[in-house]
Amino acid sequence: MPRGVQGDIAKLTDLDRLYEVVKAQKGRIDVVFANAGVGEFVALDAMTEAHFDKTFDVNVKGTLFTVQKALPLFNEGGSIILTGSIATVKGIPAFGVYSASKAAVRSFVRPWTLELKDRKIRANVISPGTIDTPILAPLPKEAIAQIVAGIPMGRMGSADEIAKAALFLASDDSSFVTGIELFVDGGTAQV
Repeated sequence: MPRGVQGDIAKLTDLDRLYEVVKAQKGRIDVVFANAGVGEFVALDAMTEAHFDKTFDVNVKGTLFTVQKALPLFNEGGSIILTGSIATVKGIPAFGVYSASKAAVRSFVRPWTLELKDRKIRANVISPGTIDTPILAPLPKEAIAQIVAGIPMGRMGSADEIAKAALFLASDDSSFVTGIELFVDGGTAQV
């Protein structure tokens, strides 16, 4: 029976505990989807070391060690999927640290594609645009309307659309796809 393992991606001991459970229950891994992330709007002149550390600890350090610690359990031909963001290519005021952290995440898959090629492990990034999730609930309707106006498809994406992209990258349907950034953003980062 599957079991959840609660932990903090930025704490290496929590990651060790996660993979101990995975090893005991399943033994091997075919896919890792490192989807954790945190972002807060903080302007450059208000930036603190604590904000920077929190963002990079979760988004960069946590993602790196989530993948590294999974490698001993990875089956040949597995798939690593990371979550990036359109913020890496779109200037978003007061979101610079988040943008930089997701650019670092995007940068991981290029060397990993080469480092893991002998094991036939693929590494890719999904970069979502604005996705209709509860995190947007506090925003006023006017702010939501402004966001939607900037999306070429005229709507926000759904969590299900991100899941379908991840399923594609996890499956054999993408067996010749590695090292890419797949934008699932309604065209926002493309035009």
